[in-house]
Amino acid sequence: MAVTSSEDVVVARSAGRELAAELEFSMGESTLVATAISELARNIVIYAGRGEIRICLVSNGVKRGITVIARDEGPGIADIDLAMRQGYSTSGGLGIGLPGVKRIVDEFAIASDVGGTTVTITKWKF
Repeated sequence: MAVTSSEDVVVARSAGRELAAELEFSMGESTLVATAISELARNIVIYAGRGEIRICLVSNGVKRGITVIARDEGPGIADIDLAMRQGYSTSGGLGIGLPGVKRIVDEFAIASDVGGTTVTITKWKF
């Protein structure tokens, strides 16, 4: 789904929560999925202006889960290590964004260059 506005953030968050419910995630796990999606979508709006969120059901034979791919075409993140530090923020916020997302999911990957940033996360149902 395309992400260009705060309304799109809400739609993406809701879609993630619905998919988590389909997988019978607990209320707490569903909230973590929705929170992570909301943060990633919000980052797209703030830092790139446009991008997309893909939400997919995944399995590895035994486990089922949700993978979210957040991709934008923004300026990229100049220093990923710095951006991943708790408390660091370029938007004047609290700096809990990407480090917070990493903390609440089971798998986290980030790639960024001048052409944009892609964050891929997975939350498994245990």
